[in-house]
This record gives sequence, C-alpha cells and structure tokens, in this order.
Amino acid sequence: MLITSIENKIKLAFLVSLGSFSTAILLSILVLGFAREQVRDSRKTIYVLDNDIPILVRRSDVEENREVEYRAHINLFHSLFFNLPPDDAFIRDNVARAMYLVDESGLTEYNNLKEKGYYNSILASSAVLSIRTDSIALDPGKKEFHYYGTQRIERQTSVLIRQLVTTGSYADVPRTENNPHGCLITHWKTLLNRDISHTPKSAF
Repeated sequence: MLITSIENKIKLAFLVSLGSFSTAILLSILVLGFAREQVRDSRKTIYVLDNDIPILVRRSDVEENREVEYRAHINLFHSLFFNLPPDDAFIRDNVARAMYLVDESGLTEYNNLKEKGYYNSILASSAVLSIRTDSIALDPGKKEFHYYGTQRIERQTSVLIRQLVTTGSYADVPRTENNPHGCLITHWKTLLNRDISHTPKSAF
C-alpha cells in the first residue's frame, strides 16, 4: 500500500530515523564495552624475557590472591610471636619483626607477657616453644579472623601441649620490606590458651 499522506510519510521517516539512531547508540555502547574488556584483558598479559626469548604470561589479579595473603600474614605473625627458643637475642629479633605486622595491641600483649616474666621463664628453663597452625577462619565482610593453633612447650623435664585461639581484625596498608603482604593485624587478643596434655620426659 502506497503512503500518500505527507503526515504519514513524516511519521514513518521519524520512526526509521529514531530506530536507526537507537541502533547506532546501542552498537556504540556494545563496541565500547567490548573494547574496554579487551584493553583490561591485555593489561593482564605481559611479556617476560627468558634468555632473550619473549614469553607471554598472564598477570593474576591482586584481589584474587588477597585472601591467601591475609592468611599468610596472620600465620607469619603468629609464627614470629610464638616460635621462641631459649635465646634472648633471637626472641627480641622475632618479636621486633612481628611488631611490623600488628598494631599496638601486639605490643600491649608483648609487654604484658614480659611483665609476667614469660620470656625470662623461657630462658631460665631452656624451654623451646613452637606453634603449629591448625586453621585460620576469615570473615571478609567484617575483615576479622580467628586463629587456631597448637603450641608445644618443650622443657628439659617435660613436654606441654597447649591449645591457642586468637582473634582480631585486619586492614590493608602499603607494602613495605618489613610488611610484604600489605596487611596490618588490629585489635589482636587471645581468646583461649589452655593445656591439652603434659608429658614427663621420662615417659619417652
């Protein structure tokens, strides 16, 4: 059917123009989105020279490994703070390194233990303290953690096994040589530290 009315022709031309314009905008948005994804993906791939031979490798997203880094940071702190041989210089060095990983709550705990003679008793009894990480539970929403570990205290006459549970929060900070994970433990405290077993050395 031929369109004889000028008004109808104008309406048809308007609809065709509007449809073309809408389609052009939609295609532009799709192309821009696709291009953005391509650029983002290209930034994740880099070339590494291996004996002057370029090798294409894919860079992992920092956020993908962040939870692993949080766990490693928490584990490292507890290892430094609780693995203690009867060596005063070694203890001071370990504690000093641990203090880079925690806020003032870590220093408060250290001072409390020092005032109670905890470190002096380690030296006096030639005790060797070691910690084994059982698990670390993270709450990414609240950025809180619970650390579960087993502490072994070996003295000349006996071996004491203790259950250790601590909790705290964690925050992102700039990475440094002393804090390679870029994480800081905050509001750290011990929830549980109780004996599990006590075995005299003569029983071995």
